[in-house]
Amino acid sequence: MTRKSILITGCSSGIGLDAATTLKARGWRVFASCRQEADASALRAQGFEAMRLDYADPDSIDAALAQVLEATGGTLDALFNNGAFACPGAVEDLPRDALREIFETNLFGWHDLTVKVLPVMRAQGHGHVVNCSSVLGLVAAPWRGAYNATKFALEGLTDTLRVEMRDTPVRVVLIEPGPISTRFRVNAVTHFERWVDWQGSARADQYRATLLKRLYRDGGPDRFELPPAAVTAKLIRALDTPRPRARYYVTTPTYVMGTLRRVLPVRTLDWLLARG
Repeated sequence: MTRKSILITGCSSGIGLDAATTLKARGWRVFASCRQEADASALRAQGFEAMRLDYADPDSIDAALAQVLEATGGTLDALFNNGAFACPGAVEDLPRDALREIFETNLFGWHDLTVKVLPVMRAQGHGHVVNCSSVLGLVAAPWRGAYNATKFALEGLTDTLRVEMRDTPVRVVLIEPGPISTRFRVNAVTHFERWVDWQGSARADQYRATLLKRLYRDGGPDRFELPPAAVTAKLIRALDTPRPRARYYVTTPTYVMGTLRRVLPVRTLDWLLARG
């Protein structure tokens, strides 16, 4: 019996690595991609079929997918779009190029890969496209405007795709985690330092009192933080059914915020979110 195959992005650590490791152990043929070739090489040394795929590099998307399809004989059962990054900072301090960079990776690259996979899934008569969104695709949190924007856009694009694909055998799913134990915050520091002139900001004092402490001091895990395995568990649920739900929440904050955005007045929700 042919093993089911899945392409997972962002597998150097965190959610992607856990998903790749767990699904491989469950018998899936996992193609684990990473933005850096060095990380892909490290995964190959561990027995993974791994390749470089940088969402901001269209040629790498084409090359990675071609490698996958050559290995499988032209089929792919599932795609898990996961790789992403954050660029913290107040919206008023985000230059245009910072937004352009994060959208290239967090949205445009996902779209590029997905639309290249869809014809394969149509032709084979089945397939799952699973996009890893965030609680920050449901509600907007201060200092996270760039990431919020990409995830809100991803929610809209994915919802539209799901509706449009109703007449096909392709299932489109969103997974929406809250705080997960990964290197996500550590990795965000590089982008913050590159793009945000916080010392020249009208909010410099607020940066010192809030964001800088969060970025540069290890305060331990967030409240309600879960390991990446919690996301993988929802991914498996989505993959194991021919009729998956449109959305799978992960962590208590996502369930809470998903409810509050429906029941609270906007002003009340804004007040709550502004408290951090």
